[in-house]
Amino acid sequence: MSGPAMDFDTLRQAMGDNYEQPEGPARNARAEQLLAEAEKLDIPLAVIEALGHQLKVYNYSSEKDKMFVPFARLLRLWDEHPEDFDEYEIHSLHWVFKWMSAGMLDQPHIPLASIEKWLGEMEYRYRLAGHSERAVRGAEFSVAAHLGDLERAERAYAAWLAADRDSMADCHACELHSQGWWRAERDADTEALELWRPVLEGEHSCAHEPHTVLASSLVPLLRLGRPEEARAHHLRGLRLVRPMESMRAAYADHVEFCALSGNEARALELLAERPAYFTDSGDPRSKLDYLAVTALVMDRLAGLGLGGRTVPGPAGRTWTADELAVHARVEALSLAARFDARNGTSYVSERARARMDRRPLVDRLPLGVRSARQAPKTAAADAPPRPGTAADGTGPATGGGSRPAAGSGLPALLAEARRLSQSRSPDAVAAWAAVSRAAEGRELEIRDRAEIADHAAMERGPEGIALFHEAADLYDAAGDPGEALAARARAAYVLALVGGAEEALATVTGLRERALALLADGGTGVSQTASVLVGRARILVHRVQEDGEPDGSGAADRAADAESAVRELLAFAEPHAADVRMASRAAEAQAMLGELAAHSGDAATAAELLGRAAEAFVAAGLPWFAVEYESRLAGIARHLDDVEGAERAARAALEHGGSRLEPLGQAQLHLQLAEILGGTEQVAAAADHALEAAHWADEAGQGPTLGAWARHQLGGFLLRQERWAEAAEILESALPDLTADMHGDGAIVQTRWWLGDCLTELGEHRAAAEHWLRAADVARHWPEQRDHAMLAHLAAEALGRAGLPAEAERAYARAGDLWRELGNTHALVRSLRARAWVALRTEAGLDGARELMATAVRECEEGVGAVSAADEQDPRVALRLVSELGHTHRQFGDLVARSVTDGTEEEVARERFEQALDQLTRAVSVFASLGGEALHARTGAELGAGWLEADLRRPRAAVERARGVLSAYAGAAEGDEVVGARRAEAENLLRVVEERAED
Repeated sequence: MSGPAMDFDTLRQAMGDNYEQPEGPARNARAEQLLAEAEKLDIPLAVIEALGHQLKVYNYSSEKDKMFVPFARLLRLWDEHPEDFDEYEIHSLHWVFKWMSAGMLDQPHIPLASIEKWLGEMEYRYRLAGHSERAVRGAEFSVAAHLGDLERAERAYAAWLAADRDSMADCHACELHSQGWWRAERDADTEALELWRPVLEGEHSCAHEPHTVLASSLVPLLRLGRPEEARAHHLRGLRLVRPMESMRAAYADHVEFCALSGNEARALELLAERPAYFTDSGDPRSKLDYLAVTALVMDRLAGLGLGGRTVPGPAGRTWTADELAVHARVEALSLAARFDARNGTSYVSERARARMDRRPLVDRLPLGVRSARQAPKTAAADAPPRPGTAADGTGPATGGGSRPAAGSGLPALLAEARRLSQSRSPDAVAAWAAVSRAAEGRELEIRDRAEIADHAAMERGPEGIALFHEAADLYDAAGDPGEALAARARAAYVLALVGGAEEALATVTGLRERALALLADGGTGVSQTASVLVGRARILVHRVQEDGEPDGSGAADRAADAESAVRELLAFAEPHAADVRMASRAAEAQAMLGELAAHSGDAATAAELLGRAAEAFVAAGLPWFAVEYESRLAGIARHLDDVEGAERAARAALEHGGSRLEPLGQAQLHLQLAEILGGTEQVAAAADHALEAAHWADEAGQGPTLGAWARHQLGGFLLRQERWAEAAEILESALPDLTADMHGDGAIVQTRWWLGDCLTELGEHRAAAEHWLRAADVARHWPEQRDHAMLAHLAAEALGRAGLPAEAERAYARAGDLWRELGNTHALVRSLRARAWVALRTEAGLDGARELMATAVRECEEGVGAVSAADEQDPRVALRLVSELGHTHRQFGDLVARSVTDGTEEEVARERFEQALDQLTRAVSVFASLGGEALHARTGAELGAGWLEADLRRPRAAVERARGVLSAYAGAAEGDEVVGARRAEAENLLRVVEERAED
């Protein structure tokens, strides 16, 4: 049973409220209900307004095809009873003629002849109403561009721009979007971006711009080789179109951008967010766009070997990429064919095919947001080996070099593998793996088998111990006892790494004695002996590092043993440094001495030794082995406050690692450099490296751990550049992966804090408040409560801006209690003042607000008294509190004065003005006591009091206050903005008083 009918004012309020709701069927359904309510009123204008409201919500939804019915009814009402339309509704009716033109183009079942006829009707009615032909020519341009009639489109385009702008012209932002779109369609990307520039820079905007300009700019920017701008536009623009159901075409542009920039995983996430977009049929043209880019994404996945992957698609079944590629292409071309059949051309189908067949414009464009790694399914036998850190090498894991050609013969593979081993190349392990594959089923020399086993063990971790021993036995059988000892030393080092340090040390000590004896007898060479010595040194250094505290029981003896072993290695290797293998051993010895110094707390010596080690590796032609120590050096340099040295070392690590670094190593080094740069205010460069760190962490499968931390840092760097929308997108992406156990609750609080800052700048106040409140709930458990108080205060401000005064009042109360506990009078007073302004909009009303302001005054006065009584206090503290007292009196007066409205009774109004004047007079007195530093605050309060004097019909007092302000600035330098504003207001006050006197 329906309730009582609405009155007209209630209906209008309901329509206004409904228009503020999210786009979609629910809003449309409510508009239909409101039209039914309007029809009950027997007020023609009510029906006209309700029809206009219905038409608007249909136009901005997935049900655009429904808007023709209310428009036809409106047009009939206009033709029959134009007197029922007020000025606004007449304007609105003519405005939506443009929507009808575009809407007809979007519906392939509407004949072309009807569209052309409508253009003529629009031109006639606009001329009759006295409007410019600008909107008509713009509509004609849209029709011609859709048909592919380029000559007519250019004529209409020129006529559109030449016609006068009037009240029927689209806003500047929308016009610039259409003009730029056309230039981009005509392969003039640079011109397009220049046209869009005022929209992108915020000079022009509207409810749907810069949303569509940001989306339309993505591919042109990629084509022009400006990927960084494209990434920024994607992050900024996507969050604008996400909540708007009607922007399917713009959303499709973002999906396409991902497919063309190596971000197929991101494209899948976007498709998954909008399942209804696959099937919503109210706007066939945007559906065609969406299906076309879906086909593009699926073809990209198939090209990456992921055609069998499950992907998001139309509801009702499970889809693989291959299946959806076929479905989306067929559906898109079917829709295109319907448009072409209507238009009598093949233009729409040609454009759809071209879009679906586009090739990537960028191989890899990191976006910074969470992304699952897209790894093709490759048969294990065909996959290139992934080498790791050799047990006999140093430095981070590196990628292998070029894989030997499939047709290479075994002798050639053996020769290449030995060459790489001799040169200490990180590609040696991969080369020996290739030898192993090529040798399957063939008889090999014992020495060959030994080397294959030895190098296979180097990437097996704990499982390699047995293989090292197998290699040692084979070396013995091949008559190379020195290499056998070296292989056993490698096995001992791996054993130490997995917890068997004491057993490993006992073993390697015996191996050292045998190796030195064998060398003395000429039974082995210096390289094999050095391998044993380095194994012993590593085990001893590892044992020291396991100790934890350098001054623990027996730690000094173990450190001395380790240093002795390292120096033995250094003394042994240095005379033979012409051999790259021995140069490597000498460099590693320097590095181990550096690690020992760092462990003992001698950071300066550690930095010097690690720097020497890195330089030695580079000088030996082994820069990849320098990477680990340069990274370590960067950390120590930061500890020593040597920021230049830290940056230099971090950059060197990245340069020397290059393409050989594994994804995890890339992520770690980029993140290290980002943090160094961020600490020296090189924020833009820091953001670039944090972006790379996030990408490589995802590639390494570390997205939820290291990747989340990199995104957290990236968001902070973007925020520091005031790139609010990009920062918000990155931080929102990081948040789900941040955990207290892995990243610390401080990181979670900071991320939400930053998000609140970003969302506030973007006008999303309710969401900002939610993040600040959730951060406050974590911070409330911390021993120090300042962050908790600050977050509660920020949340209160955001809730107030969001139009939620009751919630804001509670948050201010929470913050105030915390500031009081912390003894922060300034913050307490500010929270009380803000709470008073909020209370004015709640049930507490003016009485509650007054009480809060009075409390703020009392807290200030008590604070001033307490500080004055404490002789040891900095006098500036008292001055700040006195200033706070003045501002509190000023706001108290403003609050009471602003409570007077047009409906306030005269006597009540006069009483409130007197109370307000009293507070402002007190503010003037307080500010005057502070002298020149508070001059602007004093004159501001003086002018406020002057206006109240005028309202209370005391012209002489008002004039005296105004002249006092002008006198205060006599002789003040010109150009000061505040001085100019105060003088102008004082002169205005004098003029108003004079005019009232004349009346």
